[in-house]
Amino acid sequence: MIFSGVIVSNTEVKASELTDDELRQLVAESDTGGRRPSGLAAKVVTYVALAWSLFQMWIASPLPFSLGFFVLNDTQSRSIHLAFAMFLGYLLFPPLKSSPRTRIPVQDWILALAGAFCAAYLYLFYAELAMRPGQPTTLDLVVAVAGLTILLEGTRRIVGLPMAIMAAVFLGYVFLGPYMPDVIAHKGASFAKGMTHQWLSTEGVFGVALGVSSGFVFLFVLFGALLDTGGAGNYFIKSALSFLGHLRGGPAMASVVSSGLTGMISGSSIANVVTVGTFTIPLMKRVGYKSQTAAAVCTAASVDGQIMPPVMGAAAFLMVEYVGIPYTQIIKHAALPAILSYIALLYIVYLEACKSDIRGIPRSDYVAPWKKRMINMLLTISGTVILANVVYYGLGWIKDVAGGASLFIIAVLMLAGYLGLLKYQSGYPELQLDDPNSPVLKCPETGPTIKSGLHFLLPVVVLIWNLMIEELSPSLSAFWATMFLVFILVTQRPISAWFRGSGDVKAYFEQGFGDLKNGLVAGARNMIGVAIATSTAGIIVGTVTLTGIGLVLAEVVELLSAGNLLVMLFMVAFASLILGMGVPTTANYIIVSSLMAPVVVELGSQSGLIVPLIAVHMFVFYFGIMADVTPPVGLAAYAAAGIAKSPPLLTGFTAFWYSIRTGILPFMFIFNTQLLLIDVGSVWSLALVIFSATIASLVFVAASQSWFITRSKWYETAILLLIAFSFFRPNFWMDMIYPPYTKVASTDLMQIIEKAPADANLRVWIEGENMKGDVVKKGMLLPLGETGKAAERLMRFGLGLMPSGNEFSITAVKFRTKAEKAGYKQGQVITGIEIENNRPDPAWMFIPTLGALGLVALVQRRRARALAPSLQPA
Repeated sequence: MIFSGVIVSNTEVKASELTDDELRQLVAESDTGGRRPSGLAAKVVTYVALAWSLFQMWIASPLPFSLGFFVLNDTQSRSIHLAFAMFLGYLLFPPLKSSPRTRIPVQDWILALAGAFCAAYLYLFYAELAMRPGQPTTLDLVVAVAGLTILLEGTRRIVGLPMAIMAAVFLGYVFLGPYMPDVIAHKGASFAKGMTHQWLSTEGVFGVALGVSSGFVFLFVLFGALLDTGGAGNYFIKSALSFLGHLRGGPAMASVVSSGLTGMISGSSIANVVTVGTFTIPLMKRVGYKSQTAAAVCTAASVDGQIMPPVMGAAAFLMVEYVGIPYTQIIKHAALPAILSYIALLYIVYLEACKSDIRGIPRSDYVAPWKKRMINMLLTISGTVILANVVYYGLGWIKDVAGGASLFIIAVLMLAGYLGLLKYQSGYPELQLDDPNSPVLKCPETGPTIKSGLHFLLPVVVLIWNLMIEELSPSLSAFWATMFLVFILVTQRPISAWFRGSGDVKAYFEQGFGDLKNGLVAGARNMIGVAIATSTAGIIVGTVTLTGIGLVLAEVVELLSAGNLLVMLFMVAFASLILGMGVPTTANYIIVSSLMAPVVVELGSQSGLIVPLIAVHMFVFYFGIMADVTPPVGLAAYAAAGIAKSPPLLTGFTAFWYSIRTGILPFMFIFNTQLLLIDVGSVWSLALVIFSATIASLVFVAASQSWFITRSKWYETAILLLIAFSFFRPNFWMDMIYPPYTKVASTDLMQIIEKAPADANLRVWIEGENMKGDVVKKGMLLPLGETGKAAERLMRFGLGLMPSGNEFSITAVKFRTKAEKAGYKQGQVITGIEIENNRPDPAWMFIPTLGALGLVALVQRRRARALAPSLQPA
């Protein structure tokens, strides 16, 4: 992707002149392949994509183990997964902008088959390769070279040239280490060792990243594709518009909310832009937003969908492997910053509406009095809470009483609930998207709109229930939710027609099966780029593990930052932005977490910045995602500009400015991990964290937009920034008055561990030698997990200790445990412990901060009264 208008997979378009067909083609070129072959070739593509989806559902299900048939291990399933992606990728993604789009040339058939064979080689010859590890034959090396070459060319076509160049550079670094400058030189690797590491083992291409793509991501992408095929995307847009469309800046707010809803299950920023923006951007323009503003709002909202749980552009599943904590914990840590980002964007569009006196869309003729609307809202909320409790405790009671029969009973209840919703919805008209360019447009009625698609929420509820309550694996949770969605997709049309007493039920069944087929094919096509990107990112990960380049980067950053912690974080943020340009979300996270996260951990710990590993990974992930909206590579901005008919570069910079409120969050939660809901011990603490973080986000937006009650003066903007900082980091000021920790000797380490509460994080200081033999001192967190004996808690973490005078030596670090992922190494010595001091709660700093905010509001309110009514907020 290179900025020149827009170039996507070698297809150039002028973003300001895109038609609807060109927009659909843009999404296809970026996400699902620009070719639309016909005849036999089209059937091959369709049925291979269908087979891929069915294969992924098979390996995610319990059936292989129940039937004892076609049981595959991780390496075999990864091999087949990549073979499907390589085959479809070469058939659907043309190599050049001049390549044919309606037929598949012979050379691409040959490359598709060759790539599929090379990828499937680990499955086809799994037993033989297992018998001779590290001793590749000539055929092994030929397949590895051919596979890597075909993969890099596929990456250029599908993911983009920057990713292919980056992977090629890292691959070359494996063999050219001795010829590199001293600061990054290494002894190099033999040809056989390099090829084995990158292609014939699970350290490179077929590593953890591709395993996550095969094991988790595919099912979630398929789930999102089936939901969209069934009409859920339309339902989300209309629902958001019915709730918010009448407010000041309502269409923009609806765009933000609907982008957030679709982004929860979408892995593509550009697809999110086109899906939501095609309808909402023209509406924003009609009510008064400038073209670049409308496009920028849609872009910022769509890109932020990648940080919204539960999918997070598939990064959530990768974090499980890289950080070593459960998936449910990842969702918990990611939730508040993502919600804050969307709340802040809603406030941005409100302020833009205030500046330009933009009103909402007219409501329908009848509008209920506000008292009745409030009563209805309270009844809805209370009814939802009561229903949630009935379901939660009712299902628990059924499982206790019915035992093995509970699954059948719950399935019958789900079916009854589904049929009941369809019967209830039959009294309301089916949702149809209005023409956003029509001369007259009214907000859809909230009640009928929400009620017309409630059944779409059932599979989402099943997914969340399995993940959060049943605590099933992500893949199994997605499998059961997808199976329920398959049933809905096939039956929703005929059952609704039967309840309405209209239409041919048989024809609707046929249409339902057609929707299912289209959804399965769409899910597979959406996964091509993800599978190729994760496998190519595996080359970079393999190079890091083989050469130790990660430690070299840490030394370079330390040298350039001169040991300054804040400068180091800005450098890592900038490097993550650069590394993330032109790279999709999943590969983006793999790259920045492999290269940049160790830098923050190593240098931060040496400077006394001791934070949980998840905070570090979230930091680099956020700035990698910011690359999606950063000119000149922000493709989502150019797609939005095409819809809005606005200048692409201006749209990109406007979207980047709006996204600053997302970029500030990583710096805040690095220093205040309560924003990630870490060490929040009570409901009161949780409420206080949410309140202060929300106020901080809104005040920061007001400062960045130079508008609070009215247009701000420069010194008011400075005060608002200071207020926002104080709400985000109240401990900054409290630390000046009362130091948070006291460092003591590690003599009583075992007693402290044994007395510590569950899930406590002990701060310890470690001393050991690095790879060059230099002694390094740094602080680290020691998560203690469940209560118990000290030795048991350490064993669960993966650490073995032995007393040595006033210190403790690390005698063992178990393989693939949290201790290893956290960076503990055998031979290190625990020299000290940091004990938390008794001091006032930092939240006391909110009192003077609120006073300062009130003073600014008072001054601006007085000044606003003297302004023209057109500049007054609603």
